[in-house]
Amino acid sequence: MRIASILMGILLGIPGCAALAGAQELPKLFISAPGPRNLSYLPIDLIPVIGADRAEGVDLEIVPVGGGAVALKNLTQRNVDFAVAGVPAAMSQRANGSEVVVVAPVDDAPLFVLMVRSGLRGKVNRIADLKGKVIGVNTSTKSSKTTSQQLMELLLRSDGVPLDAVRIVPAGQSWVEQSSLMKSATADAVMGDEPFASRLLTEGSVFFLANLADPATIGSLKEANFLHAALETRAEVIAEEPEKVAKMVRMLKKSLAWITTHTATEIVERLKIEDREESQALQQALEKYPRAFKGDGRFSTGQLRNTEAFFHQSMPHDPKALALTIESMVDDRWAGRIP
Repeated sequence: MRIASILMGILLGIPGCAALAGAQELPKLFISAPGPRNLSYLPIDLIPVIGADRAEGVDLEIVPVGGGAVALKNLTQRNVDFAVAGVPAAMSQRANGSEVVVVAPVDDAPLFVLMVRSGLRGKVNRIADLKGKVIGVNTSTKSSKTTSQQLMELLLRSDGVPLDAVRIVPAGQSWVEQSSLMKSATADAVMGDEPFASRLLTEGSVFFLANLADPATIGSLKEANFLHAALETRAEVIAEEPEKVAKMVRMLKKSLAWITTHTATEIVERLKIEDREESQALQQALEKYPRAFKGDGRFSTGQLRNTEAFFHQSMPHDPKALALTIESMVDDRWAGRIP
């Protein structure tokens, strides 16, 4: 009855009826991603802000979570059709029997920072000094170990610290979660994310022990240039709704391209962040890591090989993980690839 009334109003020239007729709700598309406003996942936050979703005829709904493994759990439990998580975390999920498929890269650098609370300055000078300490990592699940935890465990082993000599706790992937762990001294160290780590550093709450963006601080860790954040879906979505996957990849590519043509100031202004300190921290992080994202949205074969090597290094005693190849779970038909 309402539709008939609107149509009659249009014919009679009643003001507002034409606008109502054109204001149909777009179909929703759900994606789960860590955050909000975690630098590594910022291209996802920007998609609805710049209208890249509406340009594809959908309304993107972002479901923020405390870790890539949780995002992948939402994906495999069919709460969403897409997730963004670290590729090593997706490989962990795949090794445990899921059909998760990586369809596009999001960032171009793993921006992990191992930060230690300031009260331990002078007492913790290297990775080995973390023995007996409480360490926060991005939240894992039973079926998937987050990239953050894989990296932390690899660093501990590389410096001779048994994994049972520390206590691992979930740290989430947002400012609220990671800052509260550090400021309350609930954790002694956190394998944290930007811009949260640098914001805590500026406040004097932490000092940096290792930064993947700074090769001088990561010692003998090989294959550090692995693919971190990426867009994932299920094999069944690709088989049954390939155009939906194509739309999602196009939205991501539009966001990545938009980032390359705008300054850090313009990006932050578009996000309309009310918290001044948060806004400043994000802008400074964008300026600090100018090559954080995949501008063209294409995979790199070399980086994928590094990612596989990193994953195998981080899971040295897991036969299923060691048998998994990254090529078996990457579909690059929409994103494309370079050598």
